[in-house]
Amino acid sequence: MTRMSRRAFVADVAMFGTALVLGGCASTPEGGDMASSAVAPDAAGMSSYALMYGPVPDERFAVPAVDLSKIDPAFLRREVPYRGSEAPGTVVISPAERYLYHVQPGGRAVRYGVGVGKEGFEWSGVATINSKQEWPDWYPPAEMIERRPDIKEQLVELRSGMGVPGGLRNPIGARGLYLWQNNEDTLFRIHGTNEPHTIGKSVSSGCIRMINQDVMHLYERVPIGSEVKVLPVAVG
Repeated sequence: MTRMSRRAFVADVAMFGTALVLGGCASTPEGGDMASSAVAPDAAGMSSYALMYGPVPDERFAVPAVDLSKIDPAFLRREVPYRGSEAPGTVVISPAERYLYHVQPGGRAVRYGVGVGKEGFEWSGVATINSKQEWPDWYPPAEMIERRPDIKEQLVELRSGMGVPGGLRNPIGARGLYLWQNNEDTLFRIHGTNEPHTIGKSVSSGCIRMINQDVMHLYERVPIGSEVKVLPVAVG
């Protein structure tokens, strides 16, 4: 069994083996747009989450355990019923809920808490995953550097220009999924984060950020070419 598949197996046992007792968050009430309501996780559920979000040492950069005390349990990964019409394999992002759904067969989805674009940086539409990268470098656009001059001190010369090299201090985190529309780069990404406490909040410049352990889990399950549907913020 490979390094990647062994980690994936442990994560799946932690999530699906406890899905019925976790009730990991307060999702949309019955009759809502996406998933059924759920009760808060009990002690056994939180123990399983500690395994799910534990350290991942067998990476290019060892991923530390997540401090779950700083994250609302509503935004931890779990399997949920799904009532949308999208085909299995589709990634659906609901900024209003701060959830990303990876649609599964049989009316189910794996739901992840995400950080979404802050006011003025929201977007919606349908895109495809054009490429995927592990521990990607980050090249902030000029307009972001203009808004955030403090970023300049983090930049170094990389192969594609001035940026921040991949690693634990990189705001893109452990994985990056690159979203394109009409054969053009949207410049929006689904990616990890070095600030897991921001999950469940409107904090980004439009990208969809995930806990590193979650984006690694999703990365292994969505092939290049997968459809990503970002719902309007007003939905739900």
